[in-house]
Amino acid sequence: MRITSNFDSGNIEVVSLESSSDIQLNISKDNESDFYQWFHFKIESTAGEEHKFRILNAAQASYPQGWQDYKTMASYDRETWFRIDTDYQDGELIFNHIPEFDHVFYAYFVPYSYERHLDLIHKSQLSPDTQLITLGQTLDGRDMSLLQIGQEVEGKKKVWITARQHPGESMAQWYVEGLLQRLFDHDDAVSRLLMDEAVFYIVPNMNPDGSARGHLRTNAVGSNLNREWLEPSLDKSPEVYYVREKMLETGVDMFLDIHGDEAIPYNFVAGCEGIKSYDARHQALEEAFKAAYAAVTPEFQDVHGYDKDEPGTALPTVGASWVGEQFKCLSYTVEMPFKDHNDAPDAFYGWNDVRSAKFGADVLTAVLAVVKKLR
Repeated sequence: MRITSNFDSGNIEVVSLESSSDIQLNISKDNESDFYQWFHFKIESTAGEEHKFRILNAAQASYPQGWQDYKTMASYDRETWFRIDTDYQDGELIFNHIPEFDHVFYAYFVPYSYERHLDLIHKSQLSPDTQLITLGQTLDGRDMSLLQIGQEVEGKKKVWITARQHPGESMAQWYVEGLLQRLFDHDDAVSRLLMDEAVFYIVPNMNPDGSARGHLRTNAVGSNLNREWLEPSLDKSPEVYYVREKMLETGVDMFLDIHGDEAIPYNFVAGCEGIKSYDARHQALEEAFKAAYAAVTPEFQDVHGYDKDEPGTALPTVGASWVGEQFKCLSYTVEMPFKDHNDAPDAFYGWNDVRSAKFGADVLTAVLAVVKKLR
């Protein structure tokens, strides 16, 4: 029996591997940080035997409330991921599984590999009116890549979308993949109409270093990028620095920052109620966007989510807050669950890569509903 996490986004520490009935593990912390919750590993063992896994340090994870009602994801081929029964007991995350094959992968959520990221951005540049732009390099030397889709013509709205500031929230990049597939479909009327109205600036992965390292929330040096937007630096947060500089160059009329939430089993958005410039026009845009999103898919709802900030209390270091205030524009954080969307649950798969991609494709209908009202 052997366990390894020596691959893209791998994360696990083996404490004890003496018996398949008591496999003891710990999750590693992000580099130079106390954040941890993401895990991704492979076991090579004997098919047909029951395996009991215990993650011993689950109680000290960044969001222990995320373990309640959570089910671990498993895959034999790294293509199809399914849920297995999981319990959170006495501070440990425990899951039992009788594998059908000798090699099995387990993960906190469906991984989105750096190789797939490279495939996504380079295939995207083949689409008409699409540019792949390298904004700079990360601390580990990876490219910060931006997709500019559409011709910059006077009067067109500037729609910015970023994903995966927190690298363990891999559903965010699946969301962007689905969005891009629809945006590039010229047989889709929504996409054609949007291309007439807007230029899209899309960063599919804001944190490629953290993604490859198997981090939950931070980049290579332990910076939480979604707290760096007020004063990013090249030594701590070049990812935000380069994206922010490009935004200041192009302007922003609408911003969506795509994330995942550990605890809340719903899809929802968090707005800009707490920024200083929030007004009735901003509120009307938010309400129109939410109504359109809810109308197009039952995967979106606006009942469950974060408490709204009081006026003037929004953290200016958060991406959506900084952008909303800086550009006086519609600016949302989109959140998806690690568990399931309880308004439309799926017992076998839960919330997963496929549903994330479809949810991303659906957002374009909501963008179309507000695009002419943005300015």
